Amino acid sequence: MSTIMPQGEKLKHAVQWISEKRTENPAGNLAKLVDEASFRFDLSPKDSEFLLRFVKHDDRQNPA
Repeated sequence: MSTIMPQGEKLKHAVQWISEKRTENPAGNLAKLVDEASFRFDLSPKDSEFLLRFVKHDDRQNPA
């Protein structure tokens, strides 16, 4: 993942978890991972939207 980290521990843990899952399965559905992370880490709707934008942006910056 990129070096820019979101604010808040829940978001940081969610980004780390998604990064690990993407390493295990790079072809996995990103939106589903974000939904699962949002539930798993009890993110607010606003944080979930940020997380999706963050990982999509990072995915474009660091293509597989």
